[in-house]
Amino acid sequence: MRLLCLCPPPTTRMDLALGTQHLALFQGNIPVADLNRDKQARNEVILHSPVIAIVGRSNDHYYSSYQVGEYLQQHGFTVYNVNPNVDEIDGAPSYASLQEVPEPIDIVDVFRRSEYLSEIVDEAIAIGAKTVWGQLGVEDEAARQKALNAGLNVAMNLCLRTEHEHLMAHPLHGEVD
Repeated sequence: MRLLCLCPPPTTRMDLALGTQHLALFQGNIPVADLNRDKQARNEVILHSPVIAIVGRSNDHYYSSYQVGEYLQQHGFTVYNVNPNVDEIDGAPSYASLQEVPEPIDIVDVFRRSEYLSEIVDEAIAIGAKTVWGQLGVEDEAARQKALNAGLNVAMNLCLRTEHEHLMAHPLHGEVD
């Protein structure tokens, strides 16, 4: 259940805003959410998350991880490549880990097998990322709960590109009327 908080904005993403009869966990001005269950929060995250690290991005143009990164860049997002097996992608460096990315990350977009998601969530928590987004086929309920408990938004088994395309096609609601 999401509760309205009329308190002053929190000062850090993990602040708890306490009132007389309510409690809300925030990241900036966006409540922390399970983005699979809350489409409005999912749309807000997409609209207000300009910096994305793609974990497992390939330098091969035929792979979805490459194509999603290219799409996001073309739509104004700052995209950092995170893949220790690749030096660069289209002239941009590829970092060995999230810790090496040179600026704060809004969304950690994961193109790794589900078995690696828990450790990626740990890295995302350690660097202060705001959202962990598991691409299609990437899902782990324990990792989801870990992320939510740490104050991160989380999406799993959803394509960030597809969700952005839906939102841009129907900007008022992010869905077909």
